[in-house]
Amino acid sequence: MTVTAQLPAETSADGAFVRQAYTIRDRISADGSTGFRAEPGRYHLYVSLACPWAHRTIIVRRLLGLEDTISLSVVDPIRDERGWAFRDGDGHSRDSVNGFAFLSEAYLITDPHYTGRYTVPCVWDRVRGRLVTNNFPDITIDLETQFGAFQRAGAPELYPAPLRAEIDAVSALIYDDVNNGVYKAGFATSQAAYERAVDALFARLDWLEERLARQRFLVGDQLTEADIRLFPTLVRFDAVYYGHFKCNLRRLVDYPNLWGYARDLYARPGFGDTVNFDHIKRHYYMTHEKLNPSRIVPKGPLADWDAPHGRDTQA
Repeated sequence: MTVTAQLPAETSADGAFVRQAYTIRDRISADGSTGFRAEPGRYHLYVSLACPWAHRTIIVRRLLGLEDTISLSVVDPIRDERGWAFRDGDGHSRDSVNGFAFLSEAYLITDPHYTGRYTVPCVWDRVRGRLVTNNFPDITIDLETQFGAFQRAGAPELYPAPLRAEIDAVSALIYDDVNNGVYKAGFATSQAAYERAVDALFARLDWLEERLARQRFLVGDQLTEADIRLFPTLVRFDAVYYGHFKCNLRRLVDYPNLWGYARDLYARPGFGDTVNFDHIKRHYYMTHEKLNPSRIVPKGPLADWDAPHGRDTQA
């Protein structure tokens, strides 16, 4: 099998980072009208504990109690030119469903002509023997809205209909300037593109700091999909993005409200207990050879994520 080399990023003519399109985009539906019915035991989630896009799917699966409904495999955090691999190790293991050695096998079975990057998260369908989707924004929405019959009793409503317009609007800003913004800074190949990304990133973090001074969560008075989309970037910020991606105007710990908000989420089951700083740091510092040729993984930073967050009384 010929495996396409996995480049960390593509850039435009002016040196700006361009994220590839996610082209496997079927949807799962409660009634099966999409061709993929929500059923227990049918779907398998491929993730990396290092990847922020995959991390949000792990959080939602845990919060909704879907662990027995949707199985999961974790790839090795060290990705080489062959892409994500399944190996036995601390926090990752072999593929328990298909016995794949590399995630690329799932993509090439789904589409023998696939030429994109082999990304996580992605969802495998045991019934049809193919990937359903690698479009990460859809995966959590489908878990929240189409698997209601299998969610645990008392599971939070993470994408409530009355708040969806605001959740989507806030999430779009967070994605462009923060979630993807750190990558636009880290993988820029021109000074101008880098500075545009960094300026937009910190302007948005300042905006979030002000918003969180007035409310405990991003939308309404409850935990929603918007919070789950922001948290994986925040939890990686000081450990990876501040130094490795040159997002170093300020640290997360320099923002009183954002830092308290991040610790508030971290303390909740499904958030802090799904964070693996070892996988996160080893993946970024050992995989991006152009950014870190020595592949030395830093020991720090020291941060007390378990310190009281003081957000309990936030309006």
